[in-house]
Amino acid sequence: MTILAIFTGDGFTKQMYEEFRKEAHWEHNPPTGLILHSVGFDKSGNLRAADIWESEQDLNNYINSIKPLMERINAPMPKGEIIPIHNLNAFQGVNTYRFK
Repeated sequence: MTILAIFTGDGFTKQMYEEFRKEAHWEHNPPTGLILHSVGFDKSGNLRAADIWESEQDLNNYINSIKPLMERINAPMPKGEIIPIHNLNAFQGVNTYRFK
C-alpha cells in the first residue's frame, strides 16, 4: 500500500540535513520504494519532511539503513506519521524541482 510519511525533526537543522543528503546519496541512488521526497524548515529551523513510499516496509527498511549515518552526524531521528495514500497527482511543475 502506498503511503505518505510526514516527519517532524525538532533539532534536525538544515546543516544536518545537507550533511545527511551528501552522505546518503539518494538523489543518485534512490532507496527502494521512494517515490517522492520533499523537505522544508520551519521558522525555528527545524526539519519538516513529506515522503511518498511504495510501502511502509520500504520506508522501515530505509530508516533501519540510515540509523548509523544519523548517529554519525549526531542528528535526531525525526518523528513520523504514516498515512495511506488515497490520491496522488503530480503536475507539470513538479519537474522544476527534480534533482539534475
